[in-house]
Amino acid sequence: MPEGDTVWRTAQRLDTALAGRPIVASDLRWPDLATADLRDRDTLEVVSRGKHLLHRIEGGLTLHSHLRMEGRWRIEATATLKPGWRHLPDLRALVATSAWTALGLRLGELDLVPTVRESGLVGHLGPDLLDPGWDEASTARCVANLRARPVTLAEALLDQRNLAGLGTIWMAETLFAERVNPWAEASGLAEDILVRVVLRAHALLDQSRRHDVPSSTGFRRRGESLYVHGRSGRPCRRCGVPVRMAPLGAGLHDRAVFYCPACQGGLGPTDDDRPQSPLGARDR
Repeated sequence: MPEGDTVWRTAQRLDTALAGRPIVASDLRWPDLATADLRDRDTLEVVSRGKHLLHRIEGGLTLHSHLRMEGRWRIEATATLKPGWRHLPDLRALVATSAWTALGLRLGELDLVPTVRESGLVGHLGPDLLDPGWDEASTARCVANLRARPVTLAEALLDQRNLAGLGTIWMAETLFAERVNPWAEASGLAEDILVRVVLRAHALLDQSRRHDVPSSTGFRRRGESLYVHGRSGRPCRRCGVPVRMAPLGAGLHDRAVFYCPACQGGLGPTDDDRPQSPLGARDR
């Protein structure tokens, strides 16, 4: 699922293409929205809120979308848009100006609501790590939210009610950078540790939003951009011990976390300690 940095860049591209221009065509292929007509209204702005996109439109409307696992927004020049795009089975939304057309493909959520009721869709979210107004109070709210959850810290960081925008990549990179065990109970950690974790998550996401290739190492070449995520079976860049991957819990669909057992307090409780080959390597 795209994380907050990717969603922020998507919002920026949509805003640049659509804001301040009248909508000349719209097609919302979603239950209850098929008859909605946005033509002759200006796009006011497109912004992100955590992993959500809010497309605010003249007349007090907001087109809300969430990419989920496979969704994306593609922008094409309206003058050269091929007719075939309109017939794609993956197309969920089309919003066009005379210059640019935004195509929402495989979107996970799509809503059209009065702008004054946006909170019904995103009001449950914790502080947005990429909020331009991020400050000490935002950090304090995130820490309080995390301390109130009797779950592992990794789970608490992925819970968008605590802080918005973090996914498995930046959760793993944050906890590695701060040498914190992903399976430590959030509510049992000292406040200063949680403050460091939140500030690191904010810094990593804020830095990453400016680049198409996410990087915590400072390098953007393939295979060199991250410390632990996606690197199971490969040596830790800090200590040389093989990085490992394990599920957060015992459930079939629990998300996986990448970590270094030497740098982060030992094997996780869900890690079977079997040798792990690098991702993509063929079994011999």
